Amino acid sequence: MDFSRINSTGRGLRALSFVMGAFLLLMGVNKIQWLTDSEFLVYELNQWLGLAPEISRLYLETIAIPGAHFFAPLVVLGELLAGAALMLGYRVRSTAMMALVMVLNFHFASGIIFTFGYLTNGYGPPVIGSLLALGIGGGRLPLALSR
Repeated sequence: MDFSRINSTGRGLRALSFVMGAFLLLMGVNKIQWLTDSEFLVYELNQWLGLAPEISRLYLETIAIPGAHFFAPLVVLGELLAGAALMLGYRVRSTAMMALVMVLNFHFASGIIFTFGYLTNGYGPPVIGSLLALGIGGGRLPLALSR
């Protein structure tokens, strides 16, 4: 493969795809116990409940906490599969957009997205911006499985 013909934007997005994939994969590995025990997720959601704004509390009480037994393994599988897909360069645009929705869901549920501190949170704008960039421009990247 002649790498001199690949533009720097493509190389940069491919590097970003790999790094974000590793991040998501490791986040999923960190939650591996959620596959068999949703109480870890329930505990975290209950922690957020006391600090979250009203709209997030409503979401937590009506959807997230009652559905935690269903969502816990989905979160782990979503992070592991999205991470692996981004690292391999498989369907980067659609994978990044699905991961973006998943991450925004956590940010909304925790209520952090509604705070000024969100703007300086390392899990906030850097992750959202990276996934959005990959969702917009991540098609046909170099050294990608789906190229």
